[in-house]
Amino acid sequence: METPNAVNVGFFSWPAAGQITSPFSMRKNPLGVGYDFHAGIDIAAEAGAPIRAVAKGRVIAAGQEGGYGNAVAVDQGNGVTSRHAHCSQLLTVVGPLVNAGDEIATVGSSGRSTGPHLHFEVRENGKAVDPQLFLNPG
Repeated sequence: METPNAVNVGFFSWPAAGQITSPFSMRKNPLGVGYDFHAGIDIAAEAGAPIRAVAKGRVIAAGQEGGYGNAVAVDQGNGVTSRHAHCSQLLTVVGPLVNAGDEIATVGSSGRSTGPHLHFEVRENGKAVDPQLFLNPG
């Protein structure tokens, strides 16, 4: 767990409309026993709701990713990547540039999930960082 580079703080738009139901932190495993580290945030949303790119970047992954289910990863540059997981439908492929606000997927419950929501992660130079620090508070 790292503190993000100050240049990147607060520059992402929100990836989906909804409330955060699980923060970036240790938590009781919702699908098993014990505790584990939740390396992103979960945003409650209805199945089929749009998931949007949070900033300009290039799609570097789009497909099935094990427990993440259907997921899209975007490289925003400066060592920052975002991942949007548990999607129902992927609306992009690997390669294209996307802009903040472009619809890239729809909310679902694929992979290891307890119900429809968006699991959103941010990594800086490969290290998980709290996505809320990157999201524009406005």
